[in-house]
Amino acid sequence: MYWRAISEDLPGPKWAGLFREYWSDYRAWWLREGETSRPTYAEGLRQMQTHMPELVPLYEELCELAGGGDHAARFLSFYTPPAYLAACSQAIWAGKQPVMVRNYDYNPKAFDSLVLRTRWQGRRVMGVSDGLWGLVDGVNDKGLSISLTFGGRRVVGEGFGVPLILRYALQTCTTSEEAAEVLARVPTHMSYNVTVLDKNRSYLTVMMAPDRPAVVTRAAVATNHQENVEWISHARFTSTVERERFLLQRLRLHRDPEEKFIGAFLKPPLYSTAFNQGFGTLYTAVYRPRKQEMELRWPGVVWPLSLKDFAEGAREVLLPGAA
Repeated sequence: MYWRAISEDLPGPKWAGLFREYWSDYRAWWLREGETSRPTYAEGLRQMQTHMPELVPLYEELCELAGGGDHAARFLSFYTPPAYLAACSQAIWAGKQPVMVRNYDYNPKAFDSLVLRTRWQGRRVMGVSDGLWGLVDGVNDKGLSISLTFGGRRVVGEGFGVPLILRYALQTCTTSEEAAEVLARVPTHMSYNVTVLDKNRSYLTVMMAPDRPAVVTRAAVATNHQENVEWISHARFTSTVERERFLLQRLRLHRDPEEKFIGAFLKPPLYSTAFNQGFGTLYTAVYRPRKQEMELRWPGVVWPLSLKDFAEGAREVLLPGAA
C-alpha cells in the first residue's frame, strides 16, 4: 500500500489535484445505487446549514475547486451517502501522557491511504483522510484527538457520513466535552462509536446512531458493537466482543506499559489479515494530543507526524495477508 502525507494550509491546487485523482472512483461508489438514491444538492446544503453552519463556506470553496458540478457538490456534502462497513478497535491508554491507539480495518481498494494536514478556517488539523475532506481519525491544534469504529448495526438512515462529522468536530471543538456535544447533535446515517481525547486527559466515547439518541460514555475502549450486540453474525465475523475484552484486560488487569500496549494492536486478536473476506487492518494510529503528534504503524514500520512541524512524504508498506 502506498501512503502519502500532504500539507496545504488553505484549499488550493493540492486539494484540487487530489479530487481529480480520486473522483472517478468516488463517483462510481456514490452512484452505485443510482443518482435518485442520493439527496439533491439543495438538500445536502440545507442540512449542512442546519447542522454544521460553520463548515458551509469551506464546503462551497471545495465545491468550486472540484469544478462546481452537481454530482461533486452532492458527494462533498456527505449527506446520506451509500452505506459502508468497517471493523476497527480503539482505546485510550491513560498514563502520564494519555494516548489514543486505534486499528483501522477496511478494504484497501476503497481507501484514500492519505494523511492530510490543513489549516482550513484558521484551525490546524491532521488526520487520515476519507472522502477527501472527511477524516476517520485525527488531531487538531487545540490538543483534541478523535477516532471512529463501526457500531455493528444494520440500520441506515438519513444523516451525514461520519468522516465529515469527525472533520466538523476537529474544526470547531477544543475539548472532549465540546466534541461529545457535537457528536450527539449532528445526525449520522449509520451507527458509529467515536472516541475523543483532549489535552486535559478527558476522554469520552459517543455511541451514535441514526434511529435513536446518542449515548455518551466514559468508555476507554470501543470495538464494533454498542451497548449490546445487535448484529450477531457481524459480531461473530469481526470478533468484536473478544477484542473488547482483550483491550479491557490490557487496561485493567495487566496494565501494560505504553509501548507494550501499542504493540498489542499489531498482533492478533486486534490485528486482522482477513483481506480475502473483505477487510483487514490497514494501519495502526497512535495519537498524542498534548504534543499534537501522531504515528502510523505497520509491522516493522513507524511513521511519526507532527502537526507543529509537519513533513510531507510517502511510504510504501506491506500489509500481511493483502494481495
